[in-house]
Amino acid sequence: MLAVWITTLFLLNAARGREVCYERLGCFSDSPPWAGIPGRQLAGLPSSPDAVNTNFLLYTRDNRVKYQKISATNPSTIKASNFRAHRKTRFIIHGHLAGADLPWITNLCRFMFHSEDVNCILTDWSGGSSGLYTDAVNNVRIVGAELEYLVNLLEKDYGYSPANIHFIGHSLGAHVAGEAGRRKPGIGRITGLDPAGPLFQYTPTMVRLDPSDATFVDIIHTHAGHLFFDFAPGILQPCGHLDFYPNGGRKMPGCNQLRVPPATQDINDLMRDATLFGGCHHSRSHEFYFASILYPTGYLAYPCDSYEKFKKGACFPCPQEGCPMMGHYADRFPEKLKRVDQKYFLNTAADEPFATWRQKVFIKLSGVKKTRGDINLVYYDTKGNSKEYEVASGDLSQDNVYTQYLDVEINPQNTTKIEFLWNKAIFSLLWARLGAERVNIIHGADGHR
Repeated sequence: MLAVWITTLFLLNAARGREVCYERLGCFSDSPPWAGIPGRQLAGLPSSPDAVNTNFLLYTRDNRVKYQKISATNPSTIKASNFRAHRKTRFIIHGHLAGADLPWITNLCRFMFHSEDVNCILTDWSGGSSGLYTDAVNNVRIVGAELEYLVNLLEKDYGYSPANIHFIGHSLGAHVAGEAGRRKPGIGRITGLDPAGPLFQYTPTMVRLDPSDATFVDIIHTHAGHLFFDFAPGILQPCGHLDFYPNGGRKMPGCNQLRVPPATQDINDLMRDATLFGGCHHSRSHEFYFASILYPTGYLAYPCDSYEKFKKGACFPCPQEGCPMMGHYADRFPEKLKRVDQKYFLNTAADEPFATWRQKVFIKLSGVKKTRGDINLVYYDTKGNSKEYEVASGDLSQDNVYTQYLDVEINPQNTTKIEFLWNKAIFSLLWARLGAERVNIIHGADGHR
């Protein structure tokens, strides 16, 4: 009888889980949904706040080169800094195996200053993110609580509204932002840059980034899929108001497409290898965000049910309500809060600045009745640069109108001329001539020619 009672007590305690509490940040347990549920077979508790060692590094227009370290536990550091309550504040939060010293993080702050006067705060939690992936997942909650603690202090001491705060999180950093937003209602915006998938995908909204974590949540998916089957570290499911899937959201042009077969089923080994071998795809999310500051219209995204439909032109042009711009200016879309989990698609270029402008091209041929070859359009810009795009190839006839969807790397506003080219096939008649009787171009942004 005693053995039965001891076993029952053990099972009850296991169901309740363990808990650890900290004076400033509150309590953290490993009870469901934080662990022990499908998709989140996670063990252990978060590391201590001292071990995670979250630091907040402030950049402003007044100190673009050297950060100022601010701390909610030492409010005098904020008072002595260049933080100003009249500015919007953008927090940048890194992910697993990363730190705030990465060039893209500091450069993003500095790049923002060209177009806006903001408080830009790097959230450095490398003390909690540099170890095993599973440990870093647990530590997400500590960093989210630290962010909440800082936001509460800014609200209390400076009257600073959470609505003026924008969290930008990459990979695990996206879920840090979600945790902070869950704990602190009223955050203005969260941008998830390829949020991490393992131990978050299809889990309850309480443990991952979701639309309820801020007034507006936008997501950029660039290496989405399943870690064990696709070797992809990013989350595939929609988890914002607007979810952007550039190039389908799984593989990015310009990145090495080689898939390294996983030699292990251990999640920590897989996430480490995914970072090493698939980092280009995962990093494209913050590279796109960076470039969208300068080329906002080159990141116009179209609402569509699937990437296959988008590629076929089924979702072209933009609907009457318009299309959002992926990246920095996504919040300018008037209909951004109309729905949640809306998928948006676009194609990018393989090289920086990655921006493209989608167009539908119609070409009516003139000249010889039938021939073989390919017809191309060459776009020229104000700087003398040119890009060539194929419209059709194979058997060509003047009786047909040839249609193609092009993702042009030259802004229509900077296009000086468009040239028609016909490259005849080797076995075409020598005297054959082919021209364009009519070329019509419809722009995706407004459906106008």
